[in-house]
Amino acid sequence: MAFKVLTVDHVGVAVKDLAKIKQQMKDIFGLEPSLPDETVEEQHVTTSFFKPSAQTEACELEFLGSTTPDGPIARFIEKANNGKNGFQHVALRVDDIEAALADLQAKEVPLIDKKFRVGAGGCHIAFLHPKATGLLLELTERPGGPSFKK
Repeated sequence: MAFKVLTVDHVGVAVKDLAKIKQQMKDIFGLEPSLPDETVEEQHVTTSFFKPSAQTEACELEFLGSTTPDGPIARFIEKANNGKNGFQHVALRVDDIEAALADLQAKEVPLIDKKFRVGAGGCHIAFLHPKATGLLLELTERPGGPSFKK
């Protein structure tokens, strides 16, 4: 294999009301977003990341709020999740996203993205098609990673 999975980077949760979930995370758990909220126009989504501890590399929670009524997250909530907030994807951090995509394509793994795109926080991201594993998996390579290229 030409790449390594380093860790579970985050779990994505689709939410109808991003402000409400952020307030609940603060009120219930005392958590604040670990990064400023970011809108990714191409994906019609605003993201809010929460890390359980700033001192660890722990898996983050990513709450995804749609910026348009017909965006992918809004459609997911209405169609796939019966109008409710819910699990949307798991992101695996890899050491080299280009090598990962090349390896997966060589294995004929169904992909949504054959090339990475830039996601929240400047990460390079790509999604495997749910046909590959039965759930939506995202690969992510964070800025500063061993093979990260701008």
